[in-house]
Amino acid sequence: MITTLIGALLFALVLAGLVYDTARLCTLTARHRPSLARLGGRRAAAVATERRLAHRLLTGRIDAATYRRRMTGLAHRTPHPEGVRHG
Repeated sequence: MITTLIGALLFALVLAGLVYDTARLCTLTARHRPSLARLGGRRAAAVATERRLAHRLLTGRIDAATYRRRMTGLAHRTPHPEGVRHG
């Protein structure tokens, strides 16, 4: 009897947690979602930028000199604290 009661209580707690997490995830709007840099770190954002530049070079949207200049800028930029913009 007590074992069944404990099992039912644990089931109810797990179910409540599942409902809470699902509702929290479904109610997020686009402005509250973290950016790519926050999700995967700054490295993921740099990799995405590198991919975009390579794609633009291969499709002829930018020339080789522009590609080299932008990749050099990407490689030599210094990290800044969150919320601080340089310039």
